[in-house]
Amino acid sequence: MTLKECLDECMEALDLFLNNHFSESLERLRPRVNESMYHALIYATVLEMQAMMTFQHDDISSAGNTMKKAQEGQFTPKSTLQRTFPFLQHDRTRYYIIFLLHAEVCFAECQLQRAALTLLQVNEHICILSPRELHSLIKSHSCLKGPSHKHFEGGISFGMGAFNLTLSLFPPRILKVLEFAGFSGDKEYGLSLLRDSATRMNLRSMLCALLLLCYYTFLTFILGTGEGEVEEAERLLKPFQLHYPRGAIFLFFAGRTEEIKGNIDEAVALFEDGCKAQQEWQQFHHMCYWELMWCFTYKRAWKMAYFYADLLSQESRWSKAMYVYMKAAYLSMLPDDETRPFGEDEVELFRKVPTFKQKIAGKSPPTEKFAIRKARRYKASCPIKPPVPVLEMMYMWNGFSMISKRPELTEGMMQTLEEAERSLLEGPENEYSVDDRCVIHLLKGLCLKNQGHLLAAEECFQKLFSSEKKIRFDHYLVPNCLVELSLLYVNQGRRDEAIKLLQKAKHNYKEYSMESRTQFRIHAALAKLKVNPGEEEDTDL
Repeated sequence: MTLKECLDECMEALDLFLNNHFSESLERLRPRVNESMYHALIYATVLEMQAMMTFQHDDISSAGNTMKKAQEGQFTPKSTLQRTFPFLQHDRTRYYIIFLLHAEVCFAECQLQRAALTLLQVNEHICILSPRELHSLIKSHSCLKGPSHKHFEGGISFGMGAFNLTLSLFPPRILKVLEFAGFSGDKEYGLSLLRDSATRMNLRSMLCALLLLCYYTFLTFILGTGEGEVEEAERLLKPFQLHYPRGAIFLFFAGRTEEIKGNIDEAVALFEDGCKAQQEWQQFHHMCYWELMWCFTYKRAWKMAYFYADLLSQESRWSKAMYVYMKAAYLSMLPDDETRPFGEDEVELFRKVPTFKQKIAGKSPPTEKFAIRKARRYKASCPIKPPVPVLEMMYMWNGFSMISKRPELTEGMMQTLEEAERSLLEGPENEYSVDDRCVIHLLKGLCLKNQGHLLAAEECFQKLFSSEKKIRFDHYLVPNCLVELSLLYVNQGRRDEAIKLLQKAKHNYKEYSMESRTQFRIHAALAKLKVNPGEEEDTDL
């Protein structure tokens, strides 16, 4: 097959994939994985998407081995390109160079995806030519352009865009270690490259679109300051929804955008449609179950949320400890005299959480470690019930920002928190009392902020901060309280005070639960305030 024929067939396979014909897509690609670099790359990419959703060892190994095989088969020494460029006037050599350049893009993309798959850092010496070098070469030799050029440019845009966008998310101290190959971590440049490629019909359009949708609806929301970029996500989704109206992937992201907007019922309908759209890959169902669990959490429908946590605990391999913890947490929110679904007992479930601990690339997921730490209080023969474990975990996923656009949802959460606060005040003092009251202060502050009661919200955060030296277990509370108070100050135009609090949270607290998440949020907040490195250094802590 010619290069053009390979690319056309891979585009057809991707079209099948986006229309939920997953097996047919793989069958179209499989016969040529050993003879076509693009068949090998796209085949490995589909397997990687499956592995990322299942977290099953066999799927991860298969995807990793396939990606490695695809990469090793397309290795092209830099010197070969350099020797051949002087002879570009010959058509045969010109075609050979185009082929080699496509191979270089495939090689770099394989490396990027292998790094994502194994959760390891990319070594700067692995890539032969960086996407930036390839971009310069193709610009300076216009004779290399041809029918396959849009796919080549798409590969460069995906590589450069992904690197720049990813690096821009990291705090400066990590960025110094990760910056390489001339990339500066320029977020706007990375986004522009990805947007441009996502809206053109090339082989990487889907990958660019999915990366952008993840960024707009998850990364900016969970690791940022909680706004999300809904308008950008909707603009990007629109053509894909028209072309693939029953595409499970796009139904999922449409649901996510409605969720961020606070349209919970509309989000539920889209996630349910996503489950109905296909039955071949259950992993897509698990993604929808996770979001449905949170949607019913925002509505305080604890039993419905429990139902989806239970489904995940039975079917998904991603983090059973997290799912079992959430099941127990939802049951603990029910009145003591209310019947538990399936006759389950939250105390026994909490005690089982540590037994499901797993390691990915040698480390446990941060949310899983958090759940295990919180479940420790159930080791006692007469455990002390946590006040609002569901709402505490909801905070870790920035759920209070999610409900900020719906006053009735915030009001419901405030009622739950006030009831928990009354129970704490009426109950006897114990070793967890201060920590539990501080959890309530943090979450009430967020609700009050949502309701526009900024002075009352600040008072809640200040109460928590004044109890810093009395906190015994939940040391994550103080740095996160400082972040939330700083964001409150940002809304009030108190920029200098906000920066001081962010710097204090950044430098004065270490080794607490979910620290990386908090550091990412601090970095995002400082970036939002356009704080330059010199200004950071001059800040008086």
